[in-house]
Amino acid sequence: MADARDIPDFTPVNLLTGFLGSGKTTLLSRLLKDPALNDAAVLINEFGEAGLDHHLVEQLDTDMVLLQSGCLCCTVRGELAEAIRDLHARRERGEIPPFRRIVVESTGLADPFPVLSTIKADPVLRHHFRPGNVVTTVDAVNGLRQLDTYVESNRQAAIADRIVITKRDLCADDALDALTARLASLNPDAPVFDATDADLDLAGLVLDEAVPRVALLQSPSGFYCDAPLQLIDADGGGHSADFRSIVISVDQPVDWTAFGLWMTMLLNRHGDRVIRVKGILNIDGEERPVAIHGVQHLVHTPVHMQAWPDEDRRSRIVFIVDGLDGNLLKRSFEAFAMVPRMSAVA
Repeated sequence: MADARDIPDFTPVNLLTGFLGSGKTTLLSRLLKDPALNDAAVLINEFGEAGLDHHLVEQLDTDMVLLQSGCLCCTVRGELAEAIRDLHARRERGEIPPFRRIVVESTGLADPFPVLSTIKADPVLRHHFRPGNVVTTVDAVNGLRQLDTYVESNRQAAIADRIVITKRDLCADDALDALTARLASLNPDAPVFDATDADLDLAGLVLDEAVPRVALLQSPSGFYCDAPLQLIDADGGGHSADFRSIVISVDQPVDWTAFGLWMTMLLNRHGDRVIRVKGILNIDGEERPVAIHGVQHLVHTPVHMQAWPDEDRRSRIVFIVDGLDGNLLKRSFEAFAMVPRMSAVA
């Protein structure tokens, strides 16, 4: 467990999400055994569901246990904000080990955004915590059907920083290829991992900080637009969800004030339908690129990257949206951000 002097100014809160039966709890149990995460506090629904009895060290109270690895594990019985505030207060008073990160396991039917927005919405939490990586588990056997059917499953995949495919050993290669293709269309920049891989770096799923994440803004396949996906329910009827990725590419430097105004207006009007936005911007007057990353109404602090990853100096912004018209989005950018020349990357 970390020394109290090593507690970060803003403790990262990681989210472990995934649809029902996708293997979240199994992955969490593996994470809790990893020595690299012995400085973590974990918020779960119930202790028994995570299979902790065999490595439980000490029952601190009815809602909290200390594990052999050093992890602190807590049951969320009320609001998430209240649980995190309680952890923070007890850490400040020295009543519990000085954890350096929090991992929250959400329920399988949860929209991830309310969990992420908790930090920003709470006046106490936003001064001591920040959003960390989102890890989403996807069932190799049932994942494609769930993505075809449930809005929540699509949102969980689209919002992820890391995607972990579970039950790979039970899935045929062609079915796995179809699943990974669908995930790539929803979230082209999230690396995909195999839970059955013996060399899987479990700690690496949650330990990356803001700057390493920025390096993943350009996926190996590059930015691209994808055809919209209309969800189909069990009876063959269509859902209203219409997920697609939209790319804006700008050849010339962007005015930061104009861009900020446009982004604020967009999220105020359509934040619930902008599932995710990631980008790398060439800002007028700045030599280094600026990385942006947001989820619905929540926009993380922009990060000044150390250098451009290659010779391409275009600004590129990727939106994963639900039901928004890409052409209208691009036209509004051109009008409000005052950028006369734009191109799409296919």
